[in-house]
Amino acid sequence: MAVAASAPKQTQFRDKEKPKEVRSSNIIAAKAVADAIRTSLGPKGMDKMIQFGKGEVVITNDGATILKHMSVMHPAAKMLVDLSAAQDVEAGDGTTSVVVLAGSLLTAAESLLHQGIHPTIIAESFTRAADICSKYLEEISTKLDLTDRESLLRAASTSLNSKIVSQYSTLLSPIAVDSVLQVIDPAVSTNVDLRDIRLVTKLGGTIDDTVMVDGLVLTQNVITSAGGPSRMEKAKIALIQFQLSPPKPDIDNQVIVNDYRQMDKILKEERQYLLNLCKKIKKSGCNVLLIQKSILRDAVNDLSLHFLAKLKILTVKEIERDEVEFICKSTGCKPIADIESFTEDKLGYANMVEEVSSMGARYVQITGVKNAGKSVSVLIRGANHLVLEEAERSLHDALCVIRCLVKKRALIAGGGAPEVYISQKLHHLAKSLKGMEAYCFQEFANALEVIPYTLAENAGLNPIRIVTELRNRHANGEITAGINVRKGTISNILEENVIQPLLVSTSAITLAAETVKMVMKIDDM
Repeated sequence: MAVAASAPKQTQFRDKEKPKEVRSSNIIAAKAVADAIRTSLGPKGMDKMIQFGKGEVVITNDGATILKHMSVMHPAAKMLVDLSAAQDVEAGDGTTSVVVLAGSLLTAAESLLHQGIHPTIIAESFTRAADICSKYLEEISTKLDLTDRESLLRAASTSLNSKIVSQYSTLLSPIAVDSVLQVIDPAVSTNVDLRDIRLVTKLGGTIDDTVMVDGLVLTQNVITSAGGPSRMEKAKIALIQFQLSPPKPDIDNQVIVNDYRQMDKILKEERQYLLNLCKKIKKSGCNVLLIQKSILRDAVNDLSLHFLAKLKILTVKEIERDEVEFICKSTGCKPIADIESFTEDKLGYANMVEEVSSMGARYVQITGVKNAGKSVSVLIRGANHLVLEEAERSLHDALCVIRCLVKKRALIAGGGAPEVYISQKLHHLAKSLKGMEAYCFQEFANALEVIPYTLAENAGLNPIRIVTELRNRHANGEITAGINVRKGTISNILEENVIQPLLVSTSAITLAAETVKMVMKIDDM
C-alpha cells in the first residue's frame, strides 16, 4: 500500500521540470513545421498541394505561401510561420531556407540543453554567431553594379529555377530585371517599391505569352453594348469617382406617381440630367473614361452609356478603389470626384487605348503614355488558375531578388557553398574560444550544414557523401564549390550561374537566430 501511495507524488509536476517541458514542447512543435516544408527546398524540391475548406486548391513550393495557408495551432510553431513572413518582407526569397535553418538551429539548441548549458547562454551565443556569419558572408561576396545586366539575370534565374515554372526562367528573368530597372534610377535608388510593378493575370495561352507592357493593362473590358468605340488614338483619359446615374436620396423612400404627365416629366428630367453630365465630360476634351466602382448605386446606367457612345467616348467601368493610385501614376491623370471639377488639366494623355482580345481573354491596354510616372505592368498568361497563381508568385520572388540587389549591391554563390564556408570558419573560431560559448559556436556551425544536406537529399543524392566531399573541397580552399543538383556532383557553382543576393543569406541567418533566441527564452506557457 505504501508503494502505491507514493507513486502519484513522483509523477506530479515539479516546478523545476516545467521550464524544461515547455522548452521541449516548443522545440518539437517548431521542428515539425520545419520538417513539413524541408522537402520543398532547392531546384529539385517537391511541391505541396494545399486545399481550403471551400474546395480551392493551391499548388506551390514557396515556403511563405505554404506556411501562410497551413493551419498551425501551436504558438511556437506560429513563430516559424511569422519568421517565414518576415523573410518574405525583408528579402522576398529564401522563405523555405530560413525555416529549415531555424529548425536545424533548434535541434542544435536542444542538444546543448541536454548537455546542461543554460538557455540564455545558448540564445546569446547564437545571436553572436549569426552576426559573425554575416561578416564572413560579406567577405566572400562580390560587389555588383546595376548596369551589369548579366549578373542580374543570373540571380533572377537562380530564384526561378527552384519554382514550378523553372522551364520558363529564360523568359521571366529578363521581364523581372527590366521591370525593376524601369521603375528606379540605378544610380541613386536604394530600394524598389514593388507596388509600381503591376502583375496582371489573365487565363488563356501559356506562360510563354507573358509580356511586359510599357504602359498600363486593365483587366476590365471596354463597354461596347451601347455601340461605343473599343479603340482610341490620341487618347485623353479621365478617371471619375462620381456616378453617371440618377441621384438617389440618402434615405430609402418611395414616390408614388399616378399621372402620366408627371411620369414623363421625371423621365425627361433624368434624361436631361445625364445628358448634361455627358456633355460636360465631352466639353473637357476627354475621349476615354474610366469609372470607379460604386457601392451605393450604379456607377453608370444604360442611358449614360448610350450618350457616351454617341459622343464617341470609350468607357471602362468597375475600376477598383485600390487600382486608382496606380492608374493615376501610370497615365498621369488625376481622380475627379465631382462633375464641377472636371477640367482638362486633370486628364492623362496616351497615344493608344485599345481593347485587346487574345487567346480567349480580353483586356484593355494603354500605351504611349505622355508624362507617365515610373510604373510598369506585366501581363501573365497561363493555361489554368493553378499555373497562373504560381507564375505570379514566382515572378514576385524574382522581382524581390532584384530588389535585394538594389538594396545591398552584392552577390554570393548559391548551391550550399556559403553555408559550408561559414560553417568551417565558425569551427575554426570555436577552437579559439573558451567556456560554454565554444560549444554553442560548434553546434551553430554544424546546424548550418542542413542547407547543403537538404539540397543533396531532395535531389536524390547521397547527402552524407556529398556534404563530406563539399567540406573537403572547402578545406582545400575552393570556396565557390557547391552542389550541382542537375549533374549530381560538386562543381564550381559560379560557372553554373547559380548565384544569389547577399541580403537573402544574411537576413535568413539573422532572422533564424533571432527566432531561436525567442524560443529559448520562453520557460512557461
